[in-house]
Amino acid sequence: MDSPDWRLCVAPMIDVTDRHCRYFHRLLAPRARLYTEMITTGALLHGSVSRHLDFDEAEHPVALQLGGSEPDALAHAAKLGRQWGYDEINLNCGCPSERVQKGAFGACLMAEPALVADCMKAMQDAVDVPVTVKHRLGLDYEESYAFVRDFVGKIYDTGCRVFIAHARNAVLKGLSPKDNREIPPLRYDVVKQLKLDFPDCTFVLNGGLADAEQSVRAADEFDGVMLGRAAWHTPRVLSEVSLQLWPSVRLPSDAQVVDAMTEYAARQVAKGVPLRVMTRPMLGLVNGQSGARRWRRMLSDPALLAANNPELIYDAWRSQRQAPEMRGAAFEAAPAGV
Repeated sequence: MDSPDWRLCVAPMIDVTDRHCRYFHRLLAPRARLYTEMITTGALLHGSVSRHLDFDEAEHPVALQLGGSEPDALAHAAKLGRQWGYDEINLNCGCPSERVQKGAFGACLMAEPALVADCMKAMQDAVDVPVTVKHRLGLDYEESYAFVRDFVGKIYDTGCRVFIAHARNAVLKGLSPKDNREIPPLRYDVVKQLKLDFPDCTFVLNGGLADAEQSVRAADEFDGVMLGRAAWHTPRVLSEVSLQLWPSVRLPSDAQVVDAMTEYAARQVAKGVPLRVMTRPMLGLVNGQSGARRWRRMLSDPALLAANNPELIYDAWRSQRQAPEMRGAAFEAAPAGV
């Protein structure tokens, strides 16, 4: 097996990075490390484990992000994740939402580094894959470097060597999760200092990475980058970054992606999964191209999606390619497979 690689990661995003979105992202970025939505320990202890943890083998390497603050519960959840085949267990110490705060986990855990250390140790003892942490740089408006340095140091002492740093503070009161992704200032310099102070660690930069050029520069400066909303709104950025980081990796054309997703959707629809679940992450595939609006409109049309016919994906692609401004261009037929 190849050694773990965090040079390009796709962020865990609630209500976004489900297994179908991850399958789509894997087509676009064969070497990227994918992350689940944050899954709470309660969901795994009291809900359907298979519904939360099932994934396609094509998704590897894929990490399970957990939300929780009880060491025993996290250890149990981590063990389930490993049994299901996940390549990494990641603890969420960065989500600032009010709902997550009420559960006493997410970003508010940064105020209790000793508890986080206990959680990390419990998970490390339970699994044989990397246990990592995703964190912010501070809480509310406190920008002391000592705060995040001491937090990282406490987790470092457990043996953790991979830190995914969202380079902003988390404001726990007064800002929505969306505002928390945009309003607190980015402080890349703080992550650089952490990298200097903990030279044997892997620091993955998250936050504010909007395009391929910026992401590739950051991947060279740090140990890797994690893309979130950019991957959702313009998913082809994953291919653009991949091409720079791994020039020898063959990337599929849009036509090949469409063909693969049509086949994947057919398998999932046969299992009772609604087609709209597969088309939703694809809406941004052709952003910036002629006919992109037509593509998005067809793949989000409730009446068309209600038929649950996977061929809608191919029909939308053909319609996008035959948009008025593209007529006369050669149509690239989708191949038999990827």
